[in-house]
Amino acid sequence: MADTDRTHTAARATELLRLHQDPALLTVVNVWDAISAKVVSDIEGTKAIATASHSIAASYGYEDGENIPVDLMVEAVGRIVAATPLPVTADLEGGYGDAAETVRKAIGVGVVGANIEDQMKPLDEAVAQVEAIMKVAEAEGVPDFVLNARTDAFLRALRGDGDPEEVLAEAVRRGRAYLDAGAPTYFVPGILDEDQLRTLVDELGPQRVTTIGIPGNPDNATLERLGVARVSYGPIPQRVALTALAEMVEGIHAGGGVPEDIRPLN
Repeated sequence: MADTDRTHTAARATELLRLHQDPALLTVVNVWDAISAKVVSDIEGTKAIATASHSIAASYGYEDGENIPVDLMVEAVGRIVAATPLPVTADLEGGYGDAAETVRKAIGVGVVGANIEDQMKPLDEAVAQVEAIMKVAEAEGVPDFVLNARTDAFLRALRGDGDPEEVLAEAVRRGRAYLDAGAPTYFVPGILDEDQLRTLVDELGPQRVTTIGIPGNPDNATLERLGVARVSYGPIPQRVALTALAEMVEGIHAGGGVPEDIRPLN
């Protein structure tokens, strides 16, 4: 990476970190290609962009779960970075076998933050992964890289794995360890009620916990009041777009035309 590009990337990382530390809730709507990134970034109020690994994989015909080749994922993320002037944080799943190296590649295309899953590895392994990622980010000249260290504790709880109180305690334990290891923020996807989120924020600190906006979770006003740093939306934006496409096709097949309220794309 050229020095000018490195300086630009570092500045974007600093801005993304500042947005997470602001008491105002950061909302990042996940995108999957250059045009979705441009549409989202052009909407007033958008301050940062997040990619969705599930959505990117689907757009290339791959199942979610690190089935897409890592270099193809990084290339796709790089095209998103090039399509917007805003900071981009990438969903890089579990790191494709080498999380630190994958983050290094992502920084090389201008990414300034990343979600990395712990996949419920033994805690010492997960902590070592966080440390390695932050070490790589500093070596690449991006010390403010916003690693959004993710735990899968509550996602496994959705499948019936674990007592709710034990799941919450484990999420707190892992969050404290990842933050102590250098991760600026801690991502806890899943269905969490207000009390669970309050406990996470109380135990880990305000503007450190991030979550996902899905049906059943508290609304954004509540998240902001609780001190949650950020909310993202995973594959839901792509599903919304594809739902609109499916409904248009159904209307055409039923003898209708295209919707009249289509927004122009610049």
